[in-house]
Amino acid sequence: MKTIGVIGGMSWESTVSYYQLLNKAVNQAKGGFHSAKLILNSVDFAEIEQLQRSGEWDKTAAILCEAAQSLERAGADFILIATNTMHIVASQVEEAVNVPLIHIADATGTQLVKQGITKVGLLGTAFTMEQAFYKQRLTDKFGIEVIVPNGVQRKLVHDIIYDELCKGQISSRSRNDYQSIIEELSENGAQGVILGCTEIGLLVKQEDTNVPLFDTTKLHVEAAVHEALR
Repeated sequence: MKTIGVIGGMSWESTVSYYQLLNKAVNQAKGGFHSAKLILNSVDFAEIEQLQRSGEWDKTAAILCEAAQSLERAGADFILIATNTMHIVASQVEEAVNVPLIHIADATGTQLVKQGITKVGLLGTAFTMEQAFYKQRLTDKFGIEVIVPNGVQRKLVHDIIYDELCKGQISSRSRNDYQSIIEELSENGAQGVILGCTEIGLLVKQEDTNVPLFDTTKLHVEAAVHEALR
């Protein structure tokens, strides 16, 4: 079994989900007392969040590159960045290490293609919804059209992530807001909706809507476990 290197802490709430899902998936595949061989470098999200707000992405890249290098030195065979937003610096992280990085958008795009999805809605932080690094990768590599909520809705989605979900707060009102936005994306032609922030799966689950949901945390974990056991 290969050793999985995880850059976590962005936020630690979703990193908990990664740890649980990675170990459960390995145990389901191998049985017995098996669990994932895993090394975690959990960064201080306060520092990352401040740099995000100020647009200092090069400084966030330096922090994540250092974390990736530490994982490689510790014996990781490949790397996961356990957050969607910080894949904005994925290329810098890839260049900083000699082991592969499994990109969360690639794990998602692969599943979308399997499901025959050609047009998909995307929920995430404002950075993920508004910048090209995620949407363009899905379009260029997988031929998938990506649509996002309107400006007011994007702000609401973003604020709920940072003000509530990153702090472990789960609100039924926020769930209802997300459900309404998901339904509108479906009405606008989305064949499914990507939960493109690793915390959103803590709030919204498939049983909350008839619109097909693609939880990037789960898809990223599936890709990682496939690689670990390959």
